[in-house]
Amino acid sequence: MDPQLGSSNQFKETWKHTLLLSFQSLGVIYGQLSTAPLYVFGTMIAEDIKSEETVYELFSCIFWTITIISLLKYAFIVLRADDNGEGGTFALYSLLCRHAKVGLLPNDTSANEVMHYETGSPFKIKVESRARRAIEKHKSSHYLMLFLALFGSCMTIGVGVLTPALSVYSVSSGVQRSMSDMAHLFSSSPRKQEAISNAFEKYVPVPTASAILVCLFTLQHYGTHKIGFIFAPIIVIWLIFIGGGGVYNIFHWNEQIIHAVSPMYMYRFVKNIEIKSWRSLGSIVLCVAGSEAMFADLGHFRKKSIKITFVCLIYPVLVLCYAGQAAYISKNLHVADFNHLSESIPHQIRHWFIALSLLASVVGSQATITASFSIINQCLALGCFPRVKVIHTSDRIHGQVYIPDINWLLMVLSLAVTIGFHDIMRIGSATGLAVISGMLVTTCLMSLVIALYWEKNLFESVCCLIFFGSIEVMYVSACMLNFHKGAWYLVVLLALSLTVMLSWHYGTKKKLEFDLQNKVSAEWLTDISPGLGVTRVPGIGFIYTDIVTGIPAFFSHFITNIPAFHQVLIFVSFKSLPMPYVPASRRYLIGRVGPKDLKIYRCVVRYGYCDPIRDTDNFEEQIISSIGEFITMEENEFESLNSSEGRMVVVGKPPADGSALIPLDETNSVEESVSLVSNIETQLAPMVADAVESGLGSVMRKKVRFMLPANSPKMRASVRDELQELIDARESGTAYFLGQVHLAVRDGSDVLKRFLIMTYAFCDKNCREPPVALNIPHAALVEVGMVCCI
Repeated sequence: MDPQLGSSNQFKETWKHTLLLSFQSLGVIYGQLSTAPLYVFGTMIAEDIKSEETVYELFSCIFWTITIISLLKYAFIVLRADDNGEGGTFALYSLLCRHAKVGLLPNDTSANEVMHYETGSPFKIKVESRARRAIEKHKSSHYLMLFLALFGSCMTIGVGVLTPALSVYSVSSGVQRSMSDMAHLFSSSPRKQEAISNAFEKYVPVPTASAILVCLFTLQHYGTHKIGFIFAPIIVIWLIFIGGGGVYNIFHWNEQIIHAVSPMYMYRFVKNIEIKSWRSLGSIVLCVAGSEAMFADLGHFRKKSIKITFVCLIYPVLVLCYAGQAAYISKNLHVADFNHLSESIPHQIRHWFIALSLLASVVGSQATITASFSIINQCLALGCFPRVKVIHTSDRIHGQVYIPDINWLLMVLSLAVTIGFHDIMRIGSATGLAVISGMLVTTCLMSLVIALYWEKNLFESVCCLIFFGSIEVMYVSACMLNFHKGAWYLVVLLALSLTVMLSWHYGTKKKLEFDLQNKVSAEWLTDISPGLGVTRVPGIGFIYTDIVTGIPAFFSHFITNIPAFHQVLIFVSFKSLPMPYVPASRRYLIGRVGPKDLKIYRCVVRYGYCDPIRDTDNFEEQIISSIGEFITMEENEFESLNSSEGRMVVVGKPPADGSALIPLDETNSVEESVSLVSNIETQLAPMVADAVESGLGSVMRKKVRFMLPANSPKMRASVRDELQELIDARESGTAYFLGQVHLAVRDGSDVLKRFLIMTYAFCDKNCREPPVALNIPHAALVEVGMVCCI
């Protein structure tokens, strides 16, 4: 990777730090994989496990499924396809967007050279190949890739809903069975004992699971770092417990179970397949639930720490645990509830096991919740999810995020599954389908990454797709047999989340197209100003727009109706790039709009899909400092780009000669922005004057003041005067202009378009986060509305 574009998520990693992250990953990533034994055999129908030979075959399938999918596919192949330290389906999609022209995400295509301008950067498209040319040529393949990325993201969210319900309800059922075993302590009458057991079965599992789920989601605001330290010791004790229990069961019940690791037993299972045994595959696939989280949670940890933990600890312990449980089942087919993990634990310590499994089940849900936050954060930055508040919980690892609205939504949906189904087999059917569907999407995108990004030959890409894809398709077909037994709930979740994502993407794209079609040139402003009698008033005006060239339609609409604007105008555009991070030194592109004497600037703020750029409180000061740097650099031969509007300079590091503006200490003084009303010609209608006064005669709290640099007397007079004018404008006050394009459907539009626009409008209206989340004072904000008919 180019050092200029080094991820802000990277820092020197020592072995001590690797081991620390490995320890934390136990409590965040590997909770689900580690607690899967609670429900893999438990979700199988006991009547389908007919003989000892069947148990051997089932264990063989479990062993090879973990080995092929979790170990070979994810630990050794997929983890290598990180996007500058980020993982997940959208990370794979962003790699394809960046290294092949397949992107459909909303962007100003007329200014791609501005957005992707870097010297020696990874934005450069690689050498053309036959496969790349074929994919770039067919637009349908671009839509298919975007659909796969969104579909995989929806599956991750679905797993985030279902896995907490499954793991917690599984343990709650174990608590109920343990309490039922103690019914004799409450009464000596067999009838009363049966009544007490029935009462426990009816009233214990659901309330217990619901209470645990509420506690789990309430803890999320502490962030990955703290949760990892809280949960990791629990998983360490749990792994010791199930690993030791597995070894005990192997030697105590059936040492011959070790022979079942031979692929011959799996071959016999497939050879003698029938509907009932095929249906068992839907439960077996749960043994790899959590493997996708190894990749999706990559931004929270490091590749090395994740791989070391899995290969050296998680994989061998899980093999021992499943082998021990299979050894117990093979010799106890006559025992009630023989397929539940708690039954294979010696009776003397079973109550301790139940208590530990309660804690472990809470941890087991953490990986999927964290993965949901990561995926939604990526979708949000790339314009495929409605605006929600994202809280970055770590200063060192920016991929560690918490999204409050999504957290509570996941909690409500998980509670709905638990209360509505209250059946481990139904919840397991839906979870299995979600897990394997997400893995199948990763396989499809991974095969494209092998061909287009790694530039391996087509044969290797096809082999990866066929080998892993055929196994996962087999599991998908098995899960579909249980569609009527709970898997339908996943389809409902998929339909809802995919509708929201596609609608938001469609609406965002249409808004951008409207802006591009209705923008005006800088010459329009200079030509029309004399005719309208435009007045320039003291202060700075920030105009937030999605386009990076020209003047947005909403501002030209504002000028036409109210011919006045500030002495300094700054057009600010936020543009997400298909990469995780853009370093601060490469973040800003600054240029002019129109002649110098207009004092109109353009600032393009480029950020990655994991950058916390919009959480910055002092963003206004950063922009003004960047403008100051641009003014001092403009006359020199600095790195720049000649765009359609003129020269744009990459700004981020203060000049070495100390010619940048100097920020003073923060102040708490409250000053009033200079009102436009006093400078507007008296013939303007009072209604217009009132509107301007309410919008621009604002009161704001200033944070930072600026002064000229020490070497300002040596500067050119024109540069010094322009810097002084920028400082004076900053002292006079600031106003913010924000365009609001409201989408409307034309009469006669088809039903699908009408539905997408209505869904987008509903989400836009109910977003908890504003379009520009920069703590803009409401009194200084001017919103200009326009209607776009589609």
